[in-house]
Amino acid sequence: MENNNGTFSYTYSAKQQEEIKNIRQKYLPHEENKMETLRTLDQSAKKPGTIVSLAIGIIGSLILGLGMACVLEWTDYFILGIVAGVIGIAILSPAYPIYLRITKKQREKLTPQIIQLSNELM
Repeated sequence: MENNNGTFSYTYSAKQQEEIKNIRQKYLPHEENKMETLRTLDQSAKKPGTIVSLAIGIIGSLILGLGMACVLEWTDYFILGIVAGVIGIAILSPAYPIYLRITKKQREKLTPQIIQLSNELM
């Protein structure tokens, strides 16, 4: 801010205003709008399937890795390694179809709420 011969001028800084706005938002009470609610519902449809499929995938991968270690490193356990590898693959294979099934069920359950909110936003 400068004062030149009785005139007033101000230099506007968009970056500074954005920072002020962000800091201010931290201290205001949070009010969730309909768009945030719609995003939250969409994410909640995917989350249970993701968690279950990740758990199945991790367990299957660990068992498959154990089988590979038995075959490659501990040659005395070659047959056991093959069996463990096949079991690991059998556990690992349905992870993605399970994700799809759980996500589909969650979406069917949340469809009325999402449709209602999306109609209100349009």
